[in-house]
Amino acid sequence: MHRILAPLAAAGLIVTAGCSGGGDEGPPSSDGDSEETATVEEAEETPAADSTDTMDGTVFAEFTGDAAAGETVFSQCRACHVVDPGVNRTGPTLHNIVGAEAGQIDGFNYTDANANSGIVWTPEKLFQYLERPQRIIPGTRMAFAGLSDPQDRADLIAYLEANSE
Repeated sequence: MHRILAPLAAAGLIVTAGCSGGGDEGPPSSDGDSEETATVEEAEETPAADSTDTMDGTVFAEFTGDAAAGETVFSQCRACHVVDPGVNRTGPTLHNIVGAEAGQIDGFNYTDANANSGIVWTPEKLFQYLERPQRIIPGTRMAFAGLSDPQDRADLIAYLEANSE
């Protein structure tokens, strides 16, 4: 099975939903699959807190965000988040999130993974995180799969910045 999945994962065609082990596959086999298994693990590697490398190779600086378009993108976030100060829902308020330390919003109960991530939510880090949150903070409770369109990510960040003043 690894021989089929590894090339697809390396090409970015397989996306898992925050797997941190515990599946039914068991340990990697020792029947010659070790090279393919390593490829899958490398594809799932968590970047350092100060890394902003995206999976698709895009860079935040290549895009100009549009806050009005970002409000439309934010509609995907509204089930769990608001930009109102001090209002936490299923997820924490995103008011003043740009420039804030991850896992530090007062009154929200974060996972240890989020609270201890060492991340500062710069626009560049948010751009990376919004691509696939579970890749950046394995163990986060946020179930959102991410935004594959880099322009959507840039627009959402512009909206968050506009609503954090």
